[in-house]
Amino acid sequence: MNVQATHTADATTVEEGLAIQEEQAKFDSVAATEVAMQNTLLTPRFYTTDFDELDAIDVSSVREDWDKLIDQMVSDPNKGHFKKNEDWDHVDWDGMDPELKKEFIDFLISSCTAEFSGCVLYKEMKRRGSNSDITQLFQLMARDEARHAGFINDALREAGVAVNLGFLTQKKKYTYFRPKFIYYATYLSEKIGYARYITIFRHLEANPEHRFHPIFKWFEEWCNDEFSHGEAFALLMKTDPKLTSGINVWWIKFFLTAVYATMYVRDHQRTAFHKALGVDPDWYAHEVFTKTSTLSKQIFPITLDIDHPRWQKNLVRLHKANVAIAEGKKAGGLGGRLKAMGGSARAALAFVSLYTIPSKEHQRPVSTRLEPAY
Repeated sequence: MNVQATHTADATTVEEGLAIQEEQAKFDSVAATEVAMQNTLLTPRFYTTDFDELDAIDVSSVREDWDKLIDQMVSDPNKGHFKKNEDWDHVDWDGMDPELKKEFIDFLISSCTAEFSGCVLYKEMKRRGSNSDITQLFQLMARDEARHAGFINDALREAGVAVNLGFLTQKKKYTYFRPKFIYYATYLSEKIGYARYITIFRHLEANPEHRFHPIFKWFEEWCNDEFSHGEAFALLMKTDPKLTSGINVWWIKFFLTAVYATMYVRDHQRTAFHKALGVDPDWYAHEVFTKTSTLSKQIFPITLDIDHPRWQKNLVRLHKANVAIAEGKKAGGLGGRLKAMGGSARAALAFVSLYTIPSKEHQRPVSTRLEPAY
């Protein structure tokens, strides 16, 4: 007799996890959903792609590593993990510093939207495909992302807000990316997600007095899911050597630069959040970039020179330009528009300066497979 799961952590398929979310959505807040609906350069997006091209992938050339990864994911080590238990401390939302509360809720909504974005994309590939290797992988990844999104929404509900994920699926704007761009962007998203979560987890492990919310206790297992998903995209890219050579190296450099820069700017908007964690945002950014660069050597032929004199200087310029854009939009009127336009121009120049820093080349390993090492 099958017992229906009542929590997303226990769901064994993405469909079951989403059905639970749908039931819970009756109590979700309009405000949080509106934040998740926003489409800006810094907010998580929903993607669609050429699913037929994805379905045509032949994993024969990476079969040995592929089967090991799939076996690990099928074993489902995190089933039942992503839900509150006796380690979930009471959170005094009413007593929390107002600025910290605002930034932390923004962090949770952004994280929930990003996780659910992956779930939606992966679920659609599973639904449309007929290639058993590819559909199995995407079903497993969608299962994981649904759990993560459901867990974050549980935390948000304690604060009196939550994202209506079913509404997002139907109403949020979708951005079309060619499959190769999906590979680059999603691979980096999963790997940088691992680097971000494990860096915070290790820091709080050593400095538990800064753990102002219990969700951070779950970051190790969470980031290990992200790591596995990144491994899968590395293998997908390895099936076609053209994806990581020739003109595509310039695209890889673009996505590396864009993902790093976006993270830097977004994190520097959350000063109270990082202060509460006891983390300097510049130190944190460099740690995450260093880890992600080391990991990405498994498949990408280049890494960015994050120690170049122009690197940090132009990240700061990008952040200041973004502040000017936000201030200009808030001010409105002709003066506000001019300030926002000036900020956009400075942001573009800073990004070009980052992109034109010479990259570092390296030899890639014979096998792409890595294990979480941080």
